[in-house]
Amino acid sequence: MASEIAASVAGTVQARADTLRIVPLVRDGQVLVSCHLADAYTEDLRAVIQSGLRTTFTYTVELRLKVPMWVDRVVESAIVTTTVQYDNLTRRHSVSRLLDGRVEDAKVTDDEAAVREWLTAFDKLPLFRTGRLEPNREYYVVVRAAARPANDVPLWPWGATVSGMTKFTFIP
Repeated sequence: MASEIAASVAGTVQARADTLRIVPLVRDGQVLVSCHLADAYTEDLRAVIQSGLRTTFTYTVELRLKVPMWVDRVVESAIVTTTVQYDNLTRRHSVSRLLDGRVEDAKVTDDEAAVREWLTAFDKLPLFRTGRLEPNREYYVVVRAAARPANDVPLWPWGATVSGMTKFTFIP
């Protein structure tokens, strides 16, 4: 049952690829990235979380340089991981956010709206420094999002991802 729910969660996230919104903002020597995965918190995902399965959304973020007539170059990359684990006894959610494997924030909450926001969005995270960027060049931010419950199903479709991109010109 849990693996059936988990498979439908991955399919739901994959089917809504057009709902990934990305906003880069250059400020104080950093590229701040905001990302929102609309409509990803479905009833199927809610059921997976309520079952107590650890649920993780992984956002792979790349800052790329637009290179005319050549392959675009990856300037930097970062991985933002958000995880929720529901405790059926206390009826509370333990949520955490990791940035490149380091704990950025963690808390315990009973507010399901906060859990929804935690999993499907992040706001103005300082992911990249502008020191390596060339002035007046076109860059873009690419985000690939993947959802996965932690389970032991050997043939689980790990490749279910959504992606999006947003361009910007670096003006110091």
